[in-house]
Amino acid sequence: MRTYRDVLALPGALAFSLTGLVARLPISMAGLGIVLLVEGATGSYGTAGSVSAAYMVTNAVLAILQGRLLDRFGQGRVLAVAGTVFGAATSVLVWSVEAGWPLTTAYVAAAVAGGSLPQIGSAVRARWAHVLERPTQVQTAYALEAVFDEVVFILGPILVTVLATLVDPVLGLAVAAVAGSLGAWGFAAQRATAPPAHRQRPVEETTAALPWRTLVPLTVVSACLGVLFGAAEVTTVAFADEQGSPAWAGGLLALWALGSLLSGVVTGTVSWRRGPAYRLKVGATAMACAMAPLFLVGSLPLMGLVLLLGGAAIAPTLIASMSLVESATPRARLTEGMAMVQTGLVAGVAPGAAASGFVVDSAGASAAYLVSLGAGVLAAVAALSLPRDAAHQDEDHVEATPLPAS
Repeated sequence: MRTYRDVLALPGALAFSLTGLVARLPISMAGLGIVLLVEGATGSYGTAGSVSAAYMVTNAVLAILQGRLLDRFGQGRVLAVAGTVFGAATSVLVWSVEAGWPLTTAYVAAAVAGGSLPQIGSAVRARWAHVLERPTQVQTAYALEAVFDEVVFILGPILVTVLATLVDPVLGLAVAAVAGSLGAWGFAAQRATAPPAHRQRPVEETTAALPWRTLVPLTVVSACLGVLFGAAEVTTVAFADEQGSPAWAGGLLALWALGSLLSGVVTGTVSWRRGPAYRLKVGATAMACAMAPLFLVGSLPLMGLVLLLGGAAIAPTLIASMSLVESATPRARLTEGMAMVQTGLVAGVAPGAAASGFVVDSAGASAAYLVSLGAGVLAAVAALSLPRDAAHQDEDHVEATPLPAS
């Protein structure tokens, strides 16, 4: 684990990384918390789902704009404001639902909360790229953040469900709001490690063009992976239910996440000879292959094993994706570029869940795994369509070009 110790030993690195972990909890808690809160008050899953959808849609739409603001005005100012607005909007949402106000208030509050959710995932990766000097260290730091992402998606849903169902429906969403606001404020307060704002840089630098020939395929890859994740989650729940053991659904999904977490840890310890563009192509192809046998599996233990093994392709693929963004995007627009890719990932989850749900209703859970397979194939095709010069530039960057020192 020496590679992780080296990057975390940098002054301030451990503090901003752990703060970023806390601040990211709403990513996996808020949507589910809204569903549990609104359903508990109205008795309607349809209403709960639509309020949650308002939150998710504005989050996906405005994440790129927030990334642009982070690059232009700096992380401290933007994240402090975003954390405040997120906390206030979430509080209004909880209050309006509990007080029985018109549902319009809940929709508006959810939309504002989603649009203002602090983009900590992009910000923490941009901060790592600023404070680290060597590309291999950035690779390790991104692997660490991928592991933290898995921790968030394992612990978040469990925490919000336990709080909302065993204590009070309000508490799950309230904890998400507190984690998001306090985490964002704490992250914003750590100015010493923050990348500089680019508002006063030369015009040619602040208006540097984004590498669209690289970012567009990357965003498509992320969106397809989002579809894959959303579809697989719903399908796995339905599969466990069809097998007569619905309680196994959480365990199966945890095994999938565990496979990703372990592979993410390993990825950060390896000094790769091939650049992230090549690894992204391999990883996306491996994701598609991992989805191929799922519709043939007919037992819970075997499904757990297949998901554990298949999960090993997730983290390396996502790490390579963010590493490629870092190597191809101008520093003045790095957070914006990362936000584009992460937004694609988030935006694909809801359509994937909806498509797999339709297939489950009409043809059963096993057939619904084909939705994930199709999304995986499209992700692999998009990854393979990355321009050749991006791959060469990326490999040259890894081997020869150091990142600027902080």
